[in-house]
Amino acid sequence: MSEFASVLRSWRDRVTPAEVGLPAGSGRRARGLRREELAALAGVSVDYVVRLEQGRASNPSPQMLRALSVALRLSDDERDHLYRSAGAAPPSAGIVPRHVGPGVQRIVDRLGDVPLAVFTATHDILLWNPLWAAINGDPSRFVGLERNLVWRHFTSGHAGTEFDAQHEEDFASDLAADLRAAVGRYPREASLTHLVARLRASSPEFERRWAEAKIAEHRSSRKTVTSTPVGPITVDCDVLTAPGSDLRIVVYTAAPGSDDEARLDLLRVTGLQELESPSPTR
Repeated sequence: MSEFASVLRSWRDRVTPAEVGLPAGSGRRARGLRREELAALAGVSVDYVVRLEQGRASNPSPQMLRALSVALRLSDDERDHLYRSAGAAPPSAGIVPRHVGPGVQRIVDRLGDVPLAVFTATHDILLWNPLWAAINGDPSRFVGLERNLVWRHFTSGHAGTEFDAQHEEDFASDLAADLRAAVGRYPREASLTHLVARLRASSPEFERRWAEAKIAEHRSSRKTVTSTPVGPITVDCDVLTAPGSDLRIVVYTAAPGSDDEARLDLLRVTGLQELESPSPTR
């Protein structure tokens, strides 16, 4: 058995269903994940997982290795070993980090009572909890550049969300400045170079702010989400940086005792039920 197949099987066996939000079920002989559970978490077929563990599938793509790393809750060192044992180069220091380590994953799993999402340093959304999807809409509907917050803000606006004048100005300015800071940290990230070029060509507002050459990081804002099923909710948006990873954990909270807090509580019930109900056939 190859080293890649060996560690993949070992790491699958050590992850419990509870760690990834799955029910244990009955008739389980091992404490770890079943192959079909890992396949579902990584977004691949069960047959492909079987072939990987038996050494019959070679050269998994970097995207596949990243998906497996997240599904298996690997540390940075374990992720790098998985890449190398598959014959792939681990993500380098000049590339935007996209690996969601076990610590950040646990934060997402445990803070289900507040809307929360994880973004890269360039504002690509990687992970979110159900309440985030209930208040903002399901991010899985976005593909390509549309998964980037800066791109959507400067090219599509922010329909369904309202800022006061000062927060709107600060938010747009900070996003452009944050992206410029990322360019300095990740000079080898081709997708970042492409994003900035597209933004400068598509948005005069972004081009104007880019020309200011401001360097900053977006940390907080206040906004009102007007398009929720329970009415408008005003939230404070705080951005936390995960130590050692440069991932951004974005958290929404409402003022204690406010009508906004009551609506957010209601959304936990009505909004999540709406997300979990079957989608109508199109």
